[in-house]
Amino acid sequence: MSTTRTPKVSERVAPKPADPQAPKKRTADDDGPDLRTLMHAWLESHRASLADSLRRLGKQPIGSFFTCMVMAVALSMPMGLSLLLKNVEQLGGSWQRAAQISLYLKLDANSRDGEALRDEIKGMPGVAEAQYVSREQALQEFQQQSGLGEALRELPDNPLPGVVVVTPTEVDKPALEALRQRLSELPRVDVAQLDLVWVERLAAILKLGDRFVFGLAVMLISALLLVIGNTIRLHIENRRIEIEVIKLVGGTDAYVRRPFLYMGALYGLGAGLLAWAILAFGLSWLNEAVVGLSGLYGSDFALGGVPPSDGLSLLIGAVLLGYIGAWIAVARHLNELAPR
Repeated sequence: MSTTRTPKVSERVAPKPADPQAPKKRTADDDGPDLRTLMHAWLESHRASLADSLRRLGKQPIGSFFTCMVMAVALSMPMGLSLLLKNVEQLGGSWQRAAQISLYLKLDANSRDGEALRDEIKGMPGVAEAQYVSREQALQEFQQQSGLGEALRELPDNPLPGVVVVTPTEVDKPALEALRQRLSELPRVDVAQLDLVWVERLAAILKLGDRFVFGLAVMLISALLLVIGNTIRLHIENRRIEIEVIKLVGGTDAYVRRPFLYMGALYGLGAGLLAWAILAFGLSWLNEAVVGLSGLYGSDFALGGVPPSDGLSLLIGAVLLGYIGAWIAVARHLNELAPR
């Protein structure tokens, strides 16, 4: 009777050693893709979304241009008014000169006293500039401006005092009144005069202009957000079926949202460039009439162009507004496109 021989443990075939060159099988404990791979995939996704947005805008050049033009007009109006206000403030000098404080010195104060007082005032806080007008200069200017030169020459003594004209750093009624009171207590000062009525009128005009520009900017920015939101909504409706399919196969909201955000930013970029060009051309065109008018009054005043800092701020703001408008439009309609 034959029996089956069971091999001993030592006789069993030992497993082959693992090849160190063979690729290892991934297990559940292995880490995911490395950071470089993830970053490359993220950049590639954004590049594809940007290229897709540019391609779709390029298919409708006329419509895209007019959308950017409407946005540019809405952006250029408040910026243009703000630049005009800045230029008007420089007409005939700074607004601070309209609020100058005149310090009339005592009649026994000589030129040395006036110059020493001027140097002392220059170092005081709240003072931008101080100028001394001697008694002789004041009399000469009065003779030229009043037309009473012959009569004034008959006077035995010069009745006009020396004057120190102080230009403040800011146009603010409480600060100006405090500065005037402080200057009136200086030695050799007889009277410190400030036209507070004109200062109040000037401050009211500037405040009115600032509020008007701010209110106009708020209204036009709201209109701009509506324009870009409606434009993005039309793009979403045109791609409704495509978006629904993407969400059915597992596409995330961020993936669906990304091309529309790029599209809104591109609309904003185009609108910002057009608004910058409109402002530059408009100020240059208006400057011809302003130079002719100021020349009739013996002035060399001219409108300044668009400063590069303001132009860059306009461009960045337009891109942000386009991005925000697109985000609002996509967030509103994204839930409606969720698969049932």
